[in-house]
This record gives sequence, C-alpha cells and structure tokens, in this order.
Amino acid sequence: MLVAAIAATFAGSAALAGLVFWPAGTFAWPRAWGYLALVGANFVVNLVYLQRVNPSLIAARARFGAGTKRWDVIWSVCFAPAFCSIYVVAGLDAVRYEWTAMSDRLWWLGLAVFVPGTSLFSWSMGVNPFFEKTVRIQTERGHRVVDAGPYQIIRHPGYVGFFGWCFSAPLLLGSWWAFVPATISALGMVVRTALEDRTLQRELPGYADYARRVRYRLLPGVW
Repeated sequence: MLVAAIAATFAGSAALAGLVFWPAGTFAWPRAWGYLALVGANFVVNLVYLQRVNPSLIAARARFGAGTKRWDVIWSVCFAPAFCSIYVVAGLDAVRYEWTAMSDRLWWLGLAVFVPGTSLFSWSMGVNPFFEKTVRIQTERGHRVVDAGPYQIIRHPGYVGFFGWCFSAPLLLGSWWAFVPATISALGMVVRTALEDRTLQRELPGYADYARRVRYRLLPGVW
C-alpha cells in the first residue's frame, strides 16, 4: 500500500505539472518549477508523517469507501474543475497572456500561507484515522468522534488547512486572476463543510455532543 501511495504521489505530481505548464505554453517558468518542487516536497513529508503516526489512513484514502454520500459525489464532480482552474488560469495569466503582473516579493507571502495551511492539513490527518477522501459513516472501521489535536479548537481543521493551499497558489505562481477560481474552490469547501457537518450530527453517535463542546466549524468566533 505504501508503494501504491508513492506511485499515486508521482502520478498526482505529473498531473499537476500538466495543469501548470500546458496553459502557460512553455516550460520556461521558474515560479512554476519552484511551486512543483514545494508541492512535491509537501507530498513526501506528508506521506512519511502519516506512515509514522497514522499508517492505516494511507490505505483508507487509497480507496473509494462504500456508503459515500451521493451529494458528496456530485460535489466532487463540481469541485474538481474549479480547483484545477486555479492552475489553468495562473498559466494563462502569468505566462501566456500576461494579463496581470505580480511582484516577486509576494512569493514569500504565498509561502507563509502554504506552509501553515499544509501543516494543519497534515496534522488533521495525523490525528484523525477517519480522514478519508469522501464523506461517509465508516461503520466497518469503528467510526467515532475525534476531538484531539486541532479538533479541540474547530470541527473541520483539515478544510481550513486546505484554504491555505488554495490561496497560496496564486501568490506562488504570480497570478492575480487565479484568485477567482481559488475563491470559488474555497467557497465550495465551505459548502461541503456544512453538508458534512450536518451528516455527522445526524448519523455519527456522539458528534452532536462534540458540536456543542466545539462550537465552530471552521473559524473560531465566526462559524
């Protein structure tokens, strides 16, 4: 399973490279190479971390679990194009047509958003053995409420970490227009958070009590 996860990581990196370079129309894009190196390093670190602290999750995330909610399948089909558009728009904007110009100094801001975001995402997976790719009640895996680590503060910390991934990409790739699909992707995650939280409150024993203890889904003091 670890070998399969490594193969999937390489495949994902190759697909991301295609999304980045194809719309740009050239491989002569240093910021894109830097972004791919950063993402690749993150994939490796995340895999090593999960293999150390939560290896069962690697296998769980490699498959499509039975009982996945139909609404989540529909959501995924709608979300994927929006998320991929971040890279397509970035390539068109920053390189092929140069619609906008972004200072290279904002790369560092992108890094400051990317690292905490991906770290929170990995931490959430590390403490939550039920952090699968799709929304379902994992009865066969003994699904229970997880309230450790970042789950003591908010109910869906992994999604907050993913926001860092979305909003760092335009800065790291140098495209102002890429913030449009990045924002749409983030709003899509908010919708999924609401639907998933409602599902868990209705179907996962103990989650309603947990929701009363940890009041906020994504942003403490806001929602």
